[in-house]
Amino acid sequence: MKNLRLKAARAAKDLSQQQLADAVGVSRQTINAIEKGDYNPTIKLCIAICRVLDRTLDELFWE
Repeated sequence: MKNLRLKAARAAKDLSQQQLADAVGVSRQTINAIEKGDYNPTIKLCIAICRVLDRTLDELFWE
């Protein structure tokens, strides 16, 4: 399932996929795959993304 909440939160912070990837230490392709729903990130990566985007795990990753 696509993660539109992650994409929206990233856009709200005016970050590109590359900028978010650099901030959390992964490749742009990883961020793209998460947004497309093709990759299930580790909890550690989820937390790192949440910190950068100032969102909670509930807001970005859990229904």
